[in-house]
Amino acid sequence: MQRIHNATQLTDLSQDDLAQLYAYPADLAAPCVRANFVSSIDGAATSDGRSAGLGTPADKSVFLMLRELADVVLVGAGTVRAENYGGARTDPQRRHALHDAGFGGHPEGAAPPIAVVTASAAIDLDARLLTDTTVPPLIITTTTAPADRKQQLIDAGAVVVEAGDAAVTPKALLRVLAERGLHRVLCEGGPHLFGELLGADAVDELCLTTAPLLVGGTGRRISLSAHEFRHRMTRAHILLDDDGTMLVRWVRA
Repeated sequence: MQRIHNATQLTDLSQDDLAQLYAYPADLAAPCVRANFVSSIDGAATSDGRSAGLGTPADKSVFLMLRELADVVLVGAGTVRAENYGGARTDPQRRHALHDAGFGGHPEGAAPPIAVVTASAAIDLDARLLTDTTVPPLIITTTTAPADRKQQLIDAGAVVVEAGDAAVTPKALLRVLAERGLHRVLCEGGPHLFGELLGADAVDELCLTTAPLLVGGTGRRISLSAHEFRHRMTRAHILLDDDGTMLVRWVRA
């Protein structure tokens, strides 16, 4: 029997230790895409229709740290609606310190924008994404999305970028982010966006929390795609919490 290596009790780590474990590579010249998801033991990505239903204190701690490190938080429009997304809430001093340490963060401590992928620009103008944020959200859409809808989003404070005619491909999406210097990409879902990125072999890391729950039901997996693929990943580390939560960081093999 072989012991699991790289397994650490989360309670043994300081915030600085945690930041170092999840630090992005230094001097990135292109986007590095990290996905963060939570799943039940039996594979459900949601409970009662939301990923928050699977959350644990350990998952929240790592979730917040990943946001502190990121340049941008990437989500699909369906996830924005289902999870009632507002702007990212981060600590300016910590973001500044993380930048100085070379881990991520931001030189001025600004929060990472939420970047939403929506081919139709279908975002509710009353959504928290627009009304509860300290930085403008980035709406990544298409040239065929209704012009009046895009203008309404701009008037509501969003930055609207066209990245395709009828669809936003992973390649075009990452090009848009790269043009804005947003290289530390944190993808928080949903399953369709994650599946498209995986299908294009555009995901560098997956941070997966397994909540100590069996939930049954018809909850979806963390990724959905039209075609099956096989991408080999390597376990970078495992964090364990006393309540049974397990957090694994998987990286490209």
